[in-house]
Amino acid sequence: MVTNLERLIKAMGKIWLALVLVIFTSTASLSQEYHCYPTNWWVGMKYHTIQLMIHGTDAGKGAGYKVSYPGVILKQVHRPEGKNYVFLDLEISESARPGIATVTFTVGNQPKSVPFELKVRRKGNGITYAQGVTSEDLVYLIMPDRFSNGDPSNDRIPGMRDQTLNRDSVFYRHGGDLKGIENHLDYLGSLGVTALWLNPVIENDMPERTEHGYSFTNHYKIDPRIGGGQAYHSLINAAHRKGIKIIQDAVYNHVGSYHFTVLDPPMADWLHHWKDYTNTTYKDQAIFDPYASRIDRDKMQDGWFVPSMPDLNQKNPYVARFLIQHAIWTVEEFGIDGWRIDTYAYNDLDFMNECNKALLDEYPQLTMFGETWVHGVVNQSYFAENVFDIPFKSNLPGVTDFQTLWRITDVVTRDFSWTDGVNKLYNTLANDFVYKDPMRNVIFLDNHDLSRFYSVAGKDFLKYKTAMIWLFTCRGIPQLYYGSEIGMEGFTSPVDGYVRQDFPGGWPGDASDKFKASGRSAAENEIWNLVSTLGQFRKTASAIRSGKMMQYAPVKGEYVYFRYDSKQTIMVVMNTGKEAYRFKATDYNERTSGFSRMQNVLTGEITSLSEFAVKPGESGVWELKR
Repeated sequence: MVTNLERLIKAMGKIWLALVLVIFTSTASLSQEYHCYPTNWWVGMKYHTIQLMIHGTDAGKGAGYKVSYPGVILKQVHRPEGKNYVFLDLEISESARPGIATVTFTVGNQPKSVPFELKVRRKGNGITYAQGVTSEDLVYLIMPDRFSNGDPSNDRIPGMRDQTLNRDSVFYRHGGDLKGIENHLDYLGSLGVTALWLNPVIENDMPERTEHGYSFTNHYKIDPRIGGGQAYHSLINAAHRKGIKIIQDAVYNHVGSYHFTVLDPPMADWLHHWKDYTNTTYKDQAIFDPYASRIDRDKMQDGWFVPSMPDLNQKNPYVARFLIQHAIWTVEEFGIDGWRIDTYAYNDLDFMNECNKALLDEYPQLTMFGETWVHGVVNQSYFAENVFDIPFKSNLPGVTDFQTLWRITDVVTRDFSWTDGVNKLYNTLANDFVYKDPMRNVIFLDNHDLSRFYSVAGKDFLKYKTAMIWLFTCRGIPQLYYGSEIGMEGFTSPVDGYVRQDFPGGWPGDASDKFKASGRSAAENEIWNLVSTLGQFRKTASAIRSGKMMQYAPVKGEYVYFRYDSKQTIMVVMNTGKEAYRFKATDYNERTSGFSRMQNVLTGEITSLSEFAVKPGESGVWELKR
């Protein structure tokens, strides 16, 4: 019997063959232009020895490479087997000043020149950047193509491979862009949002499924269909003026099959190649399993994520330099504040440590958190700074906390028992001792790859309320997915596009405008008010933003925990049991002693702190008063 997996493998084999043919037949179409990467650099950087990649017809056959500019020294010329590339090691000394350095050389006795600009750093010009994102922030995740169309003129760009524009299909582009996000910064502020994480903004000139952005084709271009570099600068500057930080989505593991280094490889081992197409196994265990086979480790990290996303060989020092320099370049060029790192476990982890260190050396406050879609606290902690004495020590500050996501899902979908329901959430948080700092983990209910939590919770407001209270009060950095504040629905099955629907009101002519209270239903406004109240409260709640956490073991389905510091104590009570729970302050004397009143964070009501009943399925959050 032929399984679905076998059919998939056979289909991938055909795609692999087609891609190989594309790679080895595309070089004839190269233009006569020469491009350098990075496209520019800055004076006064700690990272001042850079490797310049020059790409163009027969660039590797050039002669007489020179860089004539005061303070810039050409240290070495590297000629890879890819005849259209040359790599130049440049040292930018402290004496260098801003200006245009010119790389000159000859190809076939024809003189060539490539300009390379040295810019003034952002430091000292009054713009705050690379601030980092912490547990004091509320992160809001947006897929630009699906949030709001602020500039219809860039919906289609002539010459790009994907010319789809059809909002009736979840597979096609819809026209959302960076201007649409900028137009709604005040709306985001009303939710208490202090940081934006955007799905990738880099050019994805692929033939299909370009709405998600994870198949880069040129690292040094912002996709023109969302506005290009100018719109990105505008959004970031506007966001910073309103006190909103920017997190960029980094993809180090792979590129799109139409990336220029795939169509015209600089060298044979730029990508991971296999005799036959080999997909990653998605088995993260092979990386740290003391009993793992070498082939399992190799397939996990060197196999391709999907056929259209070739896997980069980060052990190749030229690949590593290309990626690290681009990361630093992005922070300095656009002034972003942090990175979310895609498919973290699939990268070469030694490379990731090197990349993380280079960024932190240049920008000590910069935040990085890696996507760790794994199962098990120990699995997840392996990829972050942890307490284990093991051969590999990660320097990644934080991760996307899938373990707490699975457990809050259990809270709303499974009955309480000794090992199930809310006990799983309690047990998972009890394992926080494995992290160097669990407050740097990003907690969430859903994202662009997961079923929307409102649907997971069966569109039950009480369950959704419980999950939202947890999200806004638990330790860590909370992340909200666009549309969660109005209870947008959708499951990833049959396709992920159903969790990436347009935000209603983001396009001219939409039937309703959910950015406004008048355009939302009563049920949507109830959810929106819940999220906004929690978001605004969190902005000044020191106990939640940076305080400690204490949880109490569930007994009959109740779950009680406190966030506290020297200034404030916050209490959360949720009842996941089948019977009413009688809360008694004396049962929690360690945290309630000295307090006589409590104020309901959601309603503002102040009552006595002694005893009260919590109905089945109910939850609440209170600030304790003396």
